[in-house]
Amino acid sequence: MIASFWMMFKLGKSLPTELAPMEDKGRFSVNATAPEGTSFTLMNNFLTKVIADVEALPEKESILSVTAPGFGASQASNSGFVRVTLIEPEKRTRTQMQIAEELSKKVRKYTEAKVFVNQEQTIGDRRGGLPVQFVIMAPNFDLLKKAIPAFVEKAQQNEAFESVDINLKFNKPELKIDIDRNRAQTLGVSVMDIAQTLQLYFAEQRFGYFIKNGKQYQVIGMAEKENRNEPSDLKSIYIRTKDGNMVQLDNLINMSEQSNPPQLFRFNRYVSATVSAGTAPGFSLGQGIDTMKNIASEVLNENYYTDLAGPSKEFSESSSTLLFAFLLALVLVYLILAAQFESFVDPLIIMFTVPLALAGAILALWYTGSTLNIFSQIGIIVLVGIVTKNGILIVEFANQRKEDGLNTLEAVREASISRLRPILMTSLATVLGALPIALALGAASTSRVSMGVAIIGGLLFSLVLTLFVIPALYTYMSRNKIIYEDEAH
Repeated sequence: MIASFWMMFKLGKSLPTELAPMEDKGRFSVNATAPEGTSFTLMNNFLTKVIADVEALPEKESILSVTAPGFGASQASNSGFVRVTLIEPEKRTRTQMQIAEELSKKVRKYTEAKVFVNQEQTIGDRRGGLPVQFVIMAPNFDLLKKAIPAFVEKAQQNEAFESVDINLKFNKPELKIDIDRNRAQTLGVSVMDIAQTLQLYFAEQRFGYFIKNGKQYQVIGMAEKENRNEPSDLKSIYIRTKDGNMVQLDNLINMSEQSNPPQLFRFNRYVSATVSAGTAPGFSLGQGIDTMKNIASEVLNENYYTDLAGPSKEFSESSSTLLFAFLLALVLVYLILAAQFESFVDPLIIMFTVPLALAGAILALWYTGSTLNIFSQIGIIVLVGIVTKNGILIVEFANQRKEDGLNTLEAVREASISRLRPILMTSLATVLGALPIALALGAASTSRVSMGVAIIGGLLFSLVLTLFVIPALYTYMSRNKIIYEDEAH
């Protein structure tokens, strides 16, 4: 018996875990990120190729494309997304997941930008993002910059991940302009003059408005495109001195190219970087998080700290919360039964149906290929209250027969025979009630299939074994009150 439960425990540990199964919501997005410094025009032209791939999908209903969205960041010209809405599930032969997987294979061919298909999680932040989000923290930026390349490289090479991205980039090109103040002062040019000239040429400054045909238009000044395409164009600008002469900017500045992170991030007051990843087909969210932790143990030392964010953090918190709820349910059921039977032994006999149901739920999830998620865990908690009624029916009737004068063996034998029909009727009725959940009948019911599978598997498995295990335990653990009463007389 102990060996059997140990095998069930190992089987439960091997089940893939996730926050919730992916639900067919009829929409997903295609996110693209090009190298830092990519212009708006190049990014927009690239998204046109992605839109062409989306247009080829017969299940599409509408497409929304946004280039350089921004969303509060100072830089975004190198990113964009295409949001796709599908027709109703009844009108298509493929699920959202199948369509997204096919599109993912198509967009992998592009080398101009990193493209991945992002499906909205069933539970969690509606803003989207890749499900696995692993935060790396360090006391200073230099340590973080040293560890990130090796970590990202290992994550990209791992088979558990289909796409890997990181929010902290180090390759944003910048032009650093140093003004030779002594020379500028000698020639009669102030720093303000240089700054205003650069702003005039490159900043699209608005000078005012004019009205034509009853409409108001902005007056924006900027150098023509052919005069502001190359870094060398900065040096060819002329500035008027205080004497009225013209001097070329090349004589007043020194220019150098460098690369810096476009944005720095902090998490728990440490400098941080978040590595995001989408799991490959056949890998769950829990397996993706475990893989990230394994990579961290190989690459990072004691100077670094790690944490989870986004859907990964929600998954971790919900798992610990549900474990507490399961243990609390066991304690409450035991205390209620102890008060009802006025005994501490009878509730133990009845509670033995719980591990039987738990074993059945794990077997059912493993056999059907389901995952251990928030819905299946809720189903397991529900089993704690449902399956104990089988033991209650047998133990309660056996106690009544013992009070009538029967010994323990005869009482439990008669209880098992007479309570067989009620046990079968109530168990099968509950199984039939959970069957629509397991068959995913109704709208938006795919994610709850594992709940129905856990309930049905646990009930059927415990139904068969309860009829044999509970009577056997009763004969060994229950006290013969009739004998004690005779001895007292």
